[in-house]
Amino acid sequence: MYGKHLGRDKDERRNLFKGLVQSLFTYGTIQTSEAKAKAIKALVDKVVNLAKDKNKKHLLAAYLVNKDLLNRLVSEIVPKLDGRTSGYTSLVRLGARFGDQTMMVKMSLIGAEQLKPILVPSLRAVAKQSSNSKKEIATLRQAQGKLPRNDKRRVTKRKTAKK
Repeated sequence: MYGKHLGRDKDERRNLFKGLVQSLFTYGTIQTSEAKAKAIKALVDKVVNLAKDKNKKHLLAAYLVNKDLLNRLVSEIVPKLDGRTSGYTSLVRLGARFGDQTMMVKMSLIGAEQLKPILVPSLRAVAKQSSNSKKEIATLRQAQGKLPRNDKRRVTKRKTAKK
């Protein structure tokens, strides 16, 4: 990955940028440090320009894992930004963070004021709605790769007798 290192190696930086871009398209605005916002600004422009080109939409899967988010980008966000070629985001300084005095900014998509966040149902929300909550939660956890707490085996050291 190009740009600032942000105290991370290449893989960590790529995952950080992907997460920030997905959050920006999910919520319309994010609050982050100024350095991170400036680092992903060009990446957001690149993703939106890929979404505008009908022949290159398959390349968006590298940046947006969630299919609902990908469809939202193509159907809702791109038509609002159709007249622009770049500069799809705006930064507003919020002030310094208390702990380390890092400048915080609010990064938002231009024209995304009316966007409502995409809500992914959590395990608890599914459990409240369903009658077979324990079975459905177990199947959801297995699908998500999360095991129930009872299935995790603890390794304990054997106590040996002193001779």
